[in-house]
Amino acid sequence: MATQQLQSKWEGKSIVDLKHPKAEQVWPLLEDFFNFHNWLPTIDTCHQINCDNKDEIIRYCASTTPPSSSEDGEAIIKWCHEKLLTVDKIERCLSYEVLDNNIGIKSYVATLKVFSLDGDDENGCQIEWSFVADPIDGLTLELFSGYVDSSLQGMAENMEKALKSSKLGDFASSN
Repeated sequence: MATQQLQSKWEGKSIVDLKHPKAEQVWPLLEDFFNFHNWLPTIDTCHQINCDNKDEIIRYCASTTPPSSSEDGEAIIKWCHEKLLTVDKIERCLSYEVLDNNIGIKSYVATLKVFSLDGDDENGCQIEWSFVADPIDGLTLELFSGYVDSSLQGMAENMEKALKSSKLGDFASSN
């Protein structure tokens, strides 16, 4: 038990480049704390939940895993409650923490940032997803970092598709 108490925090960072959308087009998609399910491929639902403290902004995120052929036909719902910690519209950055969940997360704080590529908004943008977490039972840091990385890749693809098919700004007209 003493070694578990001394186990250090996990820290990681994933970065993805979006070739066409500008940071100013991508930021509103990330800033909308309750539409995470529109971008993250593994999330089915995301919505605000009421809490006792009216100053806190908390969302419920969940994904449903269909039963495997060896199971009794029950779908598995993995969920978490996440609290918005900060939003910085100028720096295009937000952070949140997991409060409660059924997936084994004890402590997790994530920060999402949107940057212009090479300081030039004409060349696309980057999304950075960094995190600090307690180790998660049944996972390694490498597996969890891989999940964050693939999730961010999926988010970027979904955002690029949505922006390309919409009439948002110069992105749609430049393609």
